[in-house]
Amino acid sequence: MAGGVLLLSLLCWFYLLSGTGLEPMSGMAGMPPPSLPSTVLMWWLMMGAMMLPSAAPAVMLYAQVRRRQIAGGSNIPASWTFLGGYMLVWLAFSIAAAVVQLWLAGPDMRIGGARLAAAILIAVGVYQWSPVKSACLRHCRSPAQFFARHWRAGPVGAVRLGLLHGTYCVGCCWLLMALLFAGGVMNLALIALLTVAVSAEKLLPNGALIARISGTALIASGIAVMWS
Repeated sequence: MAGGVLLLSLLCWFYLLSGTGLEPMSGMAGMPPPSLPSTVLMWWLMMGAMMLPSAAPAVMLYAQVRRRQIAGGSNIPASWTFLGGYMLVWLAFSIAAAVVQLWLAGPDMRIGGARLAAAILIAVGVYQWSPVKSACLRHCRSPAQFFARHWRAGPVGAVRLGLLHGTYCVGCCWLLMALLFAGGVMNLALIALLTVAVSAEKLLPNGALIARISGTALIASGIAVMWS
């Protein structure tokens, strides 16, 4: 299962690095305007590239529990059922992000100017310190406790588990994704940086501290941009 998640993540990154993700905005060069479906697809695959590495431990734990349950005679849905529920939540987020992008973003795929970018930086930094962020991050960092509390039998239970885990993941990271509107939606350097930041928060021992340090840095950066 780990290999499957890795392959899926690599395919999403190939989509981004190949430049395919730039096509939804091709209308800015005199071509037909970007469509909602293509922009949603761009966002969804971008979220897959960014979020699957940090979701891998939960998916692998599900696969491990499934193997043990099957050995004991239970019929547990495939790990892809759980992962599918997880990605459905990010699809919903991608639809919302695509609507915002098509409505507000300029030719450089950014929203507004320096002052709005500064406001986004400060807002994201403050959220990194918020109780909501901390609560969602705890669930993401402790998949064993999450499964013990929310496990349900059957395919519906597996999808529900994925949906719930994805909801906590979105709650943890959704405002970080707003940085893409400040720095450019298809800014590959920023996408890579956010991928590392999200993975560090969720996978490293001091993830909560990392989130607050990054929040402080974002607030300071926003103030610097505002005053400049």
